[in-house]
Amino acid sequence: MELAHSLLLNEDALAQITEAKRPVFIFEWLRFLDKVLVAANRVDVKEKQKKLVEQLTGLISSAPGPPTRKLLAKNLATLYSIGDTFTVFQTLDKCNEIIKSKDDTPAYLPTKLAAVACVGAFYEKMGRMLGSSFPDTINNLLKALKSAESQGRGEILLSLQKVLSGLGGAAASCHRDIYKNARSLLTDRSMAVRCAVAKCLLELQNEAVFMWTTELENVATLCFKALEGSNYGVRVAVAKLLGTVMATALMPKQAAVMRQNVKRATLEEVLELMATGFLRGGSGFLKSGGEMLKGGGSVSREVRVGVTQAYVVFVTTLGGQWLERNFATFLSHVLDLVSHPRATQTHVEAVYSRRCVSFMLRATLGGLLGEKAQIAAGKEICQAISKQMRAVEAVVNDISGENKAGAADVSASQHVMVCALKELGSLVQSLSATASPLIQEPSIGLLETVTSVLLHPSMAARLAAAWCLRCVAVALPYQLTPLLDRCAERINNLKSSPEAVSGYSFAMAALLGGVHQCPLGIPHSKGKLVVSIAEDLLRTAAQNSRLSLQRTQAGWLLLGALMTLGPSLVRYHLPKMLLLWRNVFPRSQKELEAEKARGDSFTWQVTLEGRAGALCAMRSFVAHCPELLTEDVIRRLMTPIECAMTMMSHVPAIIKVHGAHLKASAAMVRLRLYDILALLPPKTYEGSFNALLRELVAEFTLTDNSANTTTSLLRSLCHYDDSVLMGSWLQETDHKSIEDQLQPNSASGSGALEHDPSSIYLRVPVGEAIPGPLPLGVSVIDASVALFGVVFPHVSFKHRLQMLDHFAECIKQAKGVRQQAVQLNIFTAVLSALKGLAENKSTLGPEEVRKSALALVMGALDNPNPILRCAAGEALGRMAQVVGEATFIARMAQTSFDKLKSARDVVSRTGHSLALGCLHRYVGGIGSGQHLKTSVSILLALAQDGSSHEVQTWALHSLALIVDSSGPMYRGYVEPTLSLVLTLLLTVPPSHTEVHQCLGRCLGALITTVGPELQGNGATISTIRSSCLVGCAIMQDHSDSLVQAAAISCLQQLHMFAPRHVNLSSLVPCLCVHLCSSHLLLRRAAVACLRQLAQREAAEVCEYAMSLAKRAGDSKDTTINLNITETGLEGVLFGMLDRETDRKLCSDIHDTLGHMLSSLAVEKLSHWLKLCKDVLAATTDVGGAVVFEVEKDEEDSEKKDEMDDDTMFTGLGEDDKSKPSVAPRWVTRVFAADCLCRIILLCENDKAHFDLAAARSAQAKNPKGDQLVLHLSDLIRMAFMAATDHSNQLRMAGLQALEDIIKKFASVPEPEFPGHVILEQYQANVGAALRPAFSPDTPSDITAKACQVCSTWIGSGVVSDLNDLRRVHNLLVSSLDKVQAGKGSSSQLYSESATTMEKLAVLKAWAEVYVVSMKIKKEAESKPAKPVRSADDDEDEDDLGADVLPPDSLITLVQPELPSLSRLWLAMLRDYALLTLPAEFSSQLPPDGGAFYTPETIDTARLHYRGSWAPVLHAVALWLSSTGFGASEEKEEVPSAPSKTPVLPQGASLTTKTFEESVEDRMHLMLGVSIEFLCFPRPEEPIEHVMSCLQALFTLLESPCAKTHIAEDQLLAVELLNVLHRLLLTRDPPAVQLQVTAVVQETIRAAQDHLQRQRTSKGKEEEGDKDSQPSLGEGGDTGELVPGKSLVFAAMELLVFILVRHLPQLNTRVKESPSHVPLRPQRLPEESARLVANTVSILAELPSLCSPAGSMTILPTVLFLITGVLRETAVKTADNSVPVPVSAALQGIKTIITSPLARAESMQTQWTGLVRSSLASVLEHSQPDESRPDMDEVSMLTAITLFLLSASNELVGVMVLQKGCMDRFRNALNSSDPWVQARCYQLLLSVFQHSSRALSTPYIHTLAPLMVQKLKAVERSRPGTAAELQAVQEGIRVLENLVSMGEEQNRVQLLALLVPTLISYLLDENAISSAPQVSKGLHDFALQNLMRIGPLYPAAFKIVIGAAPELKIRLESAIRANQASSRAKAAARQAQPTVQATPTIKLKTSFF
Repeated sequence: MELAHSLLLNEDALAQITEAKRPVFIFEWLRFLDKVLVAANRVDVKEKQKKLVEQLTGLISSAPGPPTRKLLAKNLATLYSIGDTFTVFQTLDKCNEIIKSKDDTPAYLPTKLAAVACVGAFYEKMGRMLGSSFPDTINNLLKALKSAESQGRGEILLSLQKVLSGLGGAAASCHRDIYKNARSLLTDRSMAVRCAVAKCLLELQNEAVFMWTTELENVATLCFKALEGSNYGVRVAVAKLLGTVMATALMPKQAAVMRQNVKRATLEEVLELMATGFLRGGSGFLKSGGEMLKGGGSVSREVRVGVTQAYVVFVTTLGGQWLERNFATFLSHVLDLVSHPRATQTHVEAVYSRRCVSFMLRATLGGLLGEKAQIAAGKEICQAISKQMRAVEAVVNDISGENKAGAADVSASQHVMVCALKELGSLVQSLSATASPLIQEPSIGLLETVTSVLLHPSMAARLAAAWCLRCVAVALPYQLTPLLDRCAERINNLKSSPEAVSGYSFAMAALLGGVHQCPLGIPHSKGKLVVSIAEDLLRTAAQNSRLSLQRTQAGWLLLGALMTLGPSLVRYHLPKMLLLWRNVFPRSQKELEAEKARGDSFTWQVTLEGRAGALCAMRSFVAHCPELLTEDVIRRLMTPIECAMTMMSHVPAIIKVHGAHLKASAAMVRLRLYDILALLPPKTYEGSFNALLRELVAEFTLTDNSANTTTSLLRSLCHYDDSVLMGSWLQETDHKSIEDQLQPNSASGSGALEHDPSSIYLRVPVGEAIPGPLPLGVSVIDASVALFGVVFPHVSFKHRLQMLDHFAECIKQAKGVRQQAVQLNIFTAVLSALKGLAENKSTLGPEEVRKSALALVMGALDNPNPILRCAAGEALGRMAQVVGEATFIARMAQTSFDKLKSARDVVSRTGHSLALGCLHRYVGGIGSGQHLKTSVSILLALAQDGSSHEVQTWALHSLALIVDSSGPMYRGYVEPTLSLVLTLLLTVPPSHTEVHQCLGRCLGALITTVGPELQGNGATISTIRSSCLVGCAIMQDHSDSLVQAAAISCLQQLHMFAPRHVNLSSLVPCLCVHLCSSHLLLRRAAVACLRQLAQREAAEVCEYAMSLAKRAGDSKDTTINLNITETGLEGVLFGMLDRETDRKLCSDIHDTLGHMLSSLAVEKLSHWLKLCKDVLAATTDVGGAVVFEVEKDEEDSEKKDEMDDDTMFTGLGEDDKSKPSVAPRWVTRVFAADCLCRIILLCENDKAHFDLAAARSAQAKNPKGDQLVLHLSDLIRMAFMAATDHSNQLRMAGLQALEDIIKKFASVPEPEFPGHVILEQYQANVGAALRPAFSPDTPSDITAKACQVCSTWIGSGVVSDLNDLRRVHNLLVSSLDKVQAGKGSSSQLYSESATTMEKLAVLKAWAEVYVVSMKIKKEAESKPAKPVRSADDDEDEDDLGADVLPPDSLITLVQPELPSLSRLWLAMLRDYALLTLPAEFSSQLPPDGGAFYTPETIDTARLHYRGSWAPVLHAVALWLSSTGFGASEEKEEVPSAPSKTPVLPQGASLTTKTFEESVEDRMHLMLGVSIEFLCFPRPEEPIEHVMSCLQALFTLLESPCAKTHIAEDQLLAVELLNVLHRLLLTRDPPAVQLQVTAVVQETIRAAQDHLQRQRTSKGKEEEGDKDSQPSLGEGGDTGELVPGKSLVFAAMELLVFILVRHLPQLNTRVKESPSHVPLRPQRLPEESARLVANTVSILAELPSLCSPAGSMTILPTVLFLITGVLRETAVKTADNSVPVPVSAALQGIKTIITSPLARAESMQTQWTGLVRSSLASVLEHSQPDESRPDMDEVSMLTAITLFLLSASNELVGVMVLQKGCMDRFRNALNSSDPWVQARCYQLLLSVFQHSSRALSTPYIHTLAPLMVQKLKAVERSRPGTAAELQAVQEGIRVLENLVSMGEEQNRVQLLALLVPTLISYLLDENAISSAPQVSKGLHDFALQNLMRIGPLYPAAFKIVIGAAPELKIRLESAIRANQASSRAKAAARQAQPTVQATPTIKLKTSFF
C-alpha cells in the first residue's frame, strides 16, 4: 500500500486492477492519506493540493460506499484545514449542487450521500472559517431532508449535527428551522433516522436555549412519542436527549445564560414532566383528557423503559454532588412513581414499574456516590420506609372502617416498600463492612425500621424486608446470629399474628440462606433452634384456622432454608425430617381415595400448601446435601414423592368440587414436584413415567390452561451465538434489568420474590443482584420443560413416537396467537429433550421416530416468528448430532438446499440458511465435509442479496458458523469469503447493524481459520492479512458499539496470530477511548483485548495510552472523552473497578493490571506504589463525589462548552461530570492491597531492594533507579491504613501485607546505627495496626491472621527491648486467656469452627514464638561464656550498647505461660491426630468433639488444624525435650488437675498414669502425627510444615526418654526411616534433606545407646563364662539383615539414596551404561557437601549396631561407599582446606578400622580381606591420572596412612599393597607442591613411629634415603616461600625422629646424615644481612636445631663435627654472629624502653 501511493492516488495502478477490487484500493488509499496528511510537510501538501482536491472531489461522484464517504469527507476537510482554503467554497458549492440535484435514482444516491457527508465534515472541521455561507447550506440540507428516503434522512441529520457542532452559537439564526424540521422525524418509521434526529437535537440543545425553556414540554412529549415502538438504540439515544435537556433546563450552561435572560425551570417541574412519560406514555396531556385520567389504557413498556434511562442520564449529567444535595427530593419522587395507580394497574405492570425504579436508584446511587454519601442516602431511604410504615400502621389499626381509601394506599405502599428495601439491601451489600456506621447509629435505627416492615400486610413488602436483612447479614456477618435470635424470639412471642408468623419466618429463611456467603458461619445450635420452631409451627397449624395457612407455609419454608446449611448440620436432623415428610402425605392408596371425599375448600388449600412446602424442603435437601443422599434415603424420599404424583391426577376433580381458587396451590404442588424430580436420578421413578409424562405434556401444551403462557427457557436452550438473530444480546448491556421487560415471551423480566418465597433462601443466580423467580404460571411450564428433557432419554421409543405425533396434533389444533404459544413451548421441550439425549449419549430412536421429529422441526423452519425459526434450526442441528448417521444428515442438508434454490420469501430463506449453519455446528467439519462446497456457495449467494438485509444477516451468521466448525477444511474458501465480507462492509448501509455484526463474526472466524499462517510473508497471505486489517478498520469506524466490539475482537485474534502486523500505536488509544463507552459489550471487548496485549507488551501499551492523554491535553479536540491523567492507563483501570459491576469485566481488569504489574512494577516502583497508596489512602471519610471547585458558584462548575483557552486548560483537572470521580470503593482498595503484596514479591529477585546501604549506593549511581527499601515507610503506612480500615476484607489484606513486609525486611540492617535493623523505628505502627484486630468484636478470621503477624513480628528479632515487645506480646497473652476459657464460652456470633480457627491461630502463634525463643537461647548457650568482668570494666560494657540481649530474653516472655501452653498444645495435637484418622475409624472419635472442635464442625475444623499443627508439634517437642518429657510438670499437675484446663480428663484418672505411661503416650502421639504427615505430605503443604515436622522429630529424639522409647521398639524406628526415605524421594530442598539426615543420626544414636546398655547388662550377667556370649546387635550369628525389620537395612537404603542423588558417579550401573561420560570430580555445592558429610558419618556408625556377622554383611558396602565418596570429593582447594565430605570420609574410615569388631576372632579372615581390599581401592583411586589433575593427594595419603596405622596387623607383609603405598608416598615427596611435601613428611613421621616395627621398617628403608636426598638438595635451592620453608622443617623433624629412634650403635651414622645437612643450611655472617626473610628463617631454624641436638647426643655429635673441620668453622661463626646480634638487641632494648610493637614480633620469630 505505502509503495503504491505518494500523497496522490496512483491512477495507473488503479486502472490495472479489476473492477471488483477498485473500491478496496481506493479505500486503502484514503486510509493512507488520513494517516499521512496530519504528519505531512505543509509545503508538500500545498504543492499537490490542487491535484488532490481534483482526485477527492472526483471520488464524490463515483458513488462511494458508506465507510469510503466518511473517510473521503474527513480527508477533504483535513486537507483544507492544513493547506490553502481558497477553493473550499467552490467545493462546497459543488457539493450543494449535488445535494440539490433532482436525480432520485438509487444509483445516484451514494453520490448525494457523499456530498452530504463532505458538507458536514467541512463545517465540523472549519466551523466559523466558512463564514456566512452556512444559512444557504443549512436550508439546502433541510430542503433535501423533506424529500429524502430513510438513508438520506439519516445522513443529512448527522451532517446537520456536525454543522451545528462546528458553528456553535454562530448558527443561532437557523436553530428554529432545524428544530422544526427535525422534530417531526423523531417518530420516523426508520429506527436509524430516529437515532440520528436524537443526536442532532442533542447537539442543538447545546446552543438553542428555547429547547429547554419555552419548548421544554414539547421536547418531552416528542421524546415520549419517539420511544413508542422503539428499539434499544433509539431508547438509548432518546433517553440521552431527554435526560440532557431536562438537566440543562434545571442547570443551564453558563454561556447561554449570559446571552439571554432565561427563566430556569424548577426541579419539581422537571421531575413532573419526566413522570408524565413514565406514567402516561407518549399520548400527551390534553388530547385524551377524560378517559386518560380515569385510568384506561396503559403506558407502552418501551416508553417506560426509555424514560427510566432518561432519569439516569438526567441525574448523571447533573453529577454526584447534585445528587447528594437533592437526594431526598429525588428519592421521594421516584418512590411516588411506583405508588401511582397508573404504574401498578396489573401485578405484572407493578413489577415492571418496580424494576424501573430500582434501576434508577441503583444506577445513580450505586455509581455516582462515594461510600460516605451512600451512607447518607441509606439514612434517607430508612426515613422513607419508616414514614410509609407509619402510614400503613395507621390504616391497619383503624378499626372504625373509615379506611376505604386507606386500603388502596396499603397496596400501593407495598411497591414503594419493595423498591426502597431492595435498594437499601443492595446499598448495604455493596458497602459491605463499611456500612457499619449505617447499621450501628441508633438515630437511624435501620434494623428496627426494616424489621418493622416484616409485619406489613403485603407479602411482597415482607419478603423485601427479609431480603434486606439478608443483605445486612452478608455485609456484616456479626449481625447474623443476633438477627436470627431476634426473629426466633419474635416468632415465638407473636405466634398469633399471621403477618408476624409469615414475616419473621421469611426473615429467618433469608438469613439462613445468606449463611453460605459468610465464611465464619453461625453456631451449630441455631440449626436446632430453627428445627424446633418449624416443628412447633407445623404442629400447631391445625389448632387455629386463622393461622393454619401461614404456619404451614412458614414451617416448611424454615425447614427448606435449614437445608442450605449443608450436610454437616442437616445430618443431625435427617431422621426427624424424613418422618415429617412421610406424615404430610397419605400412607397408602386407600387413604388417598378416602381423602378425596373429605374436607372443604379451606382445608384442601392448607393441605396443598403443606404438601407443596414439604416437596420444596425436599428439593432443597436434595440440592444442598447431595452427600446425604444414600440409596436408603432416596428410597424413603420416594414414598411421599410417589404419593404426590398419584395425588396430581385427583386434583382436577377436587378443584371442580371446591372451586378454582385452589388452582394456584395445585400449580405450586406441581412446580415443587417437577423441581425435585429433575434433581433425582430418573431411574428412581421410572415406574411412574407414563403418568408423569402425561402431566408434563399437558402442562406445556397448555391442555388445561386457557392462558397462552409461554416458557422462558427457549433463549437459554438456543445457542449463545445466535443472540444476534434473537436480539438477546440485550442481556449483555448495562440496561439488562429493564430491557428484559420488552422481550416477547410471557412475563419476561417480571421476576419478583413474591412469586416464589422459597427463592429467598436459595443461591442467587450468577449476575443477578436479587433473586427474581418468574410468576407461577411461567415457572410451572419452565419446570415441566426442564423435567421433560431429563426424562425423555429414559423413555421407550414407542412413547417417544406417541408424544411427537401428539405435539404435531396440538400445533395443528391451535389457532393464531395460541398456536404460536403452544409451538414455542413444544419446541423448547423438544430442544430440552434433544439436549438431554446428547448429554446422555443416547440415540433418538428408529426411523419412524426420526420422521416424526423431522416433520415437526421442518415445519417450523418456515415460521414467521424468528425465535421459532432459531429454535427449529437449533433442533435440527441437535437431531443430526444425536442421530449421527451420514445418510440422515445428507437428507436434511439436501432438503434445505432444494428449498433455498427455489424459495423467494424471506422467511424460508432465513430459516433454511440457519438450518445449514446449525447442521455444520453440531456435526463439525468432518461429519458435514461433503456438503461444505454447496453450503458455502449457496450462503455466499444469499449474503449478496441486497434487497433484504434480514436474509443477509441470517446467511452471514450461518456462514460464520460453518467457518468456525469446519476449521482447516475451510481454507480453500477463505479468499472468496473474505472478498465478499470486504465488499459488503464497504457497501451495506451502516444502519443495518445486524449485517455488520454478522460480518464481524465472519471475519473473526476467518482469522481463526487461517491462524498462525497469518505471520507469513507470501503474496496470498499478505493479501489476506491486509484484507483482514482493512475489514477491522471499517468496523472500528462504524457507529454501532456492537460492530466496534466485533472489530476489537478480530484485532485481538490477529494480534494473537500475527502480533507484528497489528499496529498498537493506533489500537491502544482506540481501546482507551472505548473504556469510557456507555456500552458494556464494548467495554468488555476493550478490556479483554488490553488484557491480551498487556500479557506480551505491557510497557508499550502503557506508553501509547499516556501519549493519547498528552494528545487529548494538547489538542482542543473535545471528541476524546478520556480521563487518563499522570497515573496513566493503570489509573483509569483502577478507576473502572469502582464503577463496573460486571463480573467478567472486573476479572479482566484485575488480570490486565496484574500483567502490567508483573512486567512494569519493578522498573517503575515509585509510580506503582503511589498508585496503590492513592487508592488505599482514600478512606471513606472523603466526601461523596470528590469536590473540585468549591469556591465557585455551583452553576459554574457545570459543563462549560464555550470556554476561552485559559479556562480550557484550568478545567483539564476537572473530570467530565458524567464520570464524577468517586473515592475508591473498598473492593478496589482490597485489590490495591493485594497488588502491594505482589509488588513486594516481585522485588524478591534483586537483593538490592532489601538492603538499605546497597539501595542508597545504587540510587547515587543511577538517580532514576528505584529500590523498594527506600519506600519502606510508605509500605508500612499502606499496610497500616489497610489493616485498620472498616472493611474486613481490607483488614485481612492489610495484615497480609504487613506480614510480608516484616518477613522480607526483618533482617535489613540500618547502616547509620550498626547493630540495629531498619524496621525498629516502625514498631509503634506495627503495634497500632495489630491492636484493633484483638478487640472483642473483631471477626475470628482477622484475629487469626493478626496472631500470625504477631508471632512473625516477635520472632523476627526486630525489637530487642523486652518492654517494647511487651505491647505486642500482651495481645497474645490476652488471646491465650480466651483460649483457656474452654468450649462453652458465652456469646457466640459465629460457628464453632470460627472459634476453632481463632484458638488454633493463637496456639500456633505462641508455638512459633516459643520455637524462636528456644533457638535464640540455644545459640546463646553454645557461644563461649564471656569472662566475668570486674567492676572497672563497666565503661567497656556501654560501648557494646545496653540493649545487647541477655541470652534468654524471649524465653522469659514465654516461660510464665508454658505450663498452660504445653497442656493446650498437647490437647491440640491429640485433636489433630484424631481428625487425621481415616474415615473408617470415624465411629471411634469422641462423641462430644475434641478440645477445640465440636463434632458438628469436624469438616471445617480439619482445615484449620491442617494449617496450624506443624509449629505446635515443633514447640511440644522442644518443651518435652527441655523438661525431660514434662517430668517436673507431672508432679505439680496432679493436685491442680481439675482447674481450668479444658483438655485433660479429670483428677482421678490422671494420677493413675505412671510417668513411663505418659511418656509412652506422648511419644506415640508425636511420632504418630509426624509419621502420618511425612508419609504423604500433600503437594500443596508448605515446605515449612515439612521442616517443622522434621525439626520436631530431631528435637524429640535428642531427649533420652525418647531415645529409649524408639530404640526399644525397633519396628517403629524402621518405619520412621522408611517414611523419611519416601520423603526424600518427593521433596528436593537441601534443607529438608539435611534435616532428614539429622533425624536419622539421632535414631541411629538411640539404637547404639540401647545396644550399649544391653551389652553392659549382658556383660555383668555373664562375667563367668565368656565364651557363650551370643552376638548382640543386628544380624545375630548368621549376619542376615531382614528388610522391613532391620534398622540398619532401612538406614542403608536411605543413606545410599542421598549419596547417589548427590554423587551419581558412585553408582556402578551408571558407569557401566554405554551413554556414560566419565565426569571430572567437581566441588559439591556447600549444602550438598554438608549433606554428603553427614551421610558418611552416619554410614560409619552403622556397623557398630550389628553383631560381628551382621557387620560383615554391610561393611563391604559401607567401605565401598566411603572410599567412593573420598575418591569423588577429594579435590584440591585454593586454600588447601579439607572439604567437609573428605574429612567425614577419613573420620569414617578411622571409626570403622578402629572398631572393636576387628578383635572378633570368628571374623578374622573376612575382616582382613575387607581391610586389604579397601586399601587397594584407595590406592587405585589415588593413582596419579591425567583425567584428574586436581586430585587431592594429601587426603588420599591421609587415608592410606590411616589404614597403615590402624590396621597394621592385617597389612604387614602384603607386598602388593606395600609397594603401592610406597609409590604414593614417593610421588608425594617428589611433588612440586611444598604443601603436599610438608603433609607427606608429617604422615611419614606417623608411619615411621608406628609401634609395630614390622610395619614401619620397610617404609623407613625405602623412603628415608629419598628424604635425605631431598633435604640435601635444599642447600643448592634455598626455600623461597614460607610453604617451602615449612616443608623443609617438617622433613628435618622426621630425620630428627629417625635419629632418636635409632639404636645407640647406629647413632653416629644417622647424625652424620642430619648434622651436615643442617649446617649446610647456615648462612655466613656477611650474607645474613642481605638474605631474604625465608632464607634467614631457614638459617635460624637450622642453628637452633643444632644447638639442641648437640647437648642431646654429645658424644656422637662430637665425632661427626670432628670428622669435618669445615663444618665446625661454619657452625662456630654462626653461633658467634647470633650471640653478637642478640647482645646488640638487648642493649637497644634498655636504651629505648618505649619500643614499637613490631620489632618484638620479629625478635620472637628470630628466637624460634
